[in-house]
Amino acid sequence: QVQLVELGGGLVQPGGSLRLSCAASGLIFSSYGMSWYRQAPGKEREWVASITNAGDDTNYADSVKGRFTISRDNAKNTVYLQMNSLKPEDPAVYYCTARHAIISSRQYWGQGTQVTVSS
Repeated sequence: QVQLVELGGGLVQPGGSLRLSCAASGLIFSSYGMSWYRQAPGKEREWVASITNAGDDTNYADSVKGRFTISRDNAKNTVYLQMNSLKPEDPAVYYCTARHAIISSRQYWGQGTQVTVSS
């Protein structure tokens, strides 16, 4: 059974930082590209960042480019999202997702972790 467990959400002041982690189990982690999405109340879920299964390429939404960094540790089956310079528009539930590098229909989602930005 595949499980993705996100940790690290919480309350932070504007301009602050948080690091989210997503621990995967039940799959061959190194075969999956990993992504972070977020969904704010009343809004559609939006893509935030992705990293390839080998960790050799990353991509970011324009809204977070230069502030967020996605990384992964295949030895720990974990993907991270370092979020710096958090803004009032960043609060959302953040989800990690795993998509197989070859069989793209094989995709899994975590349960999400809440990020709140408030002074």
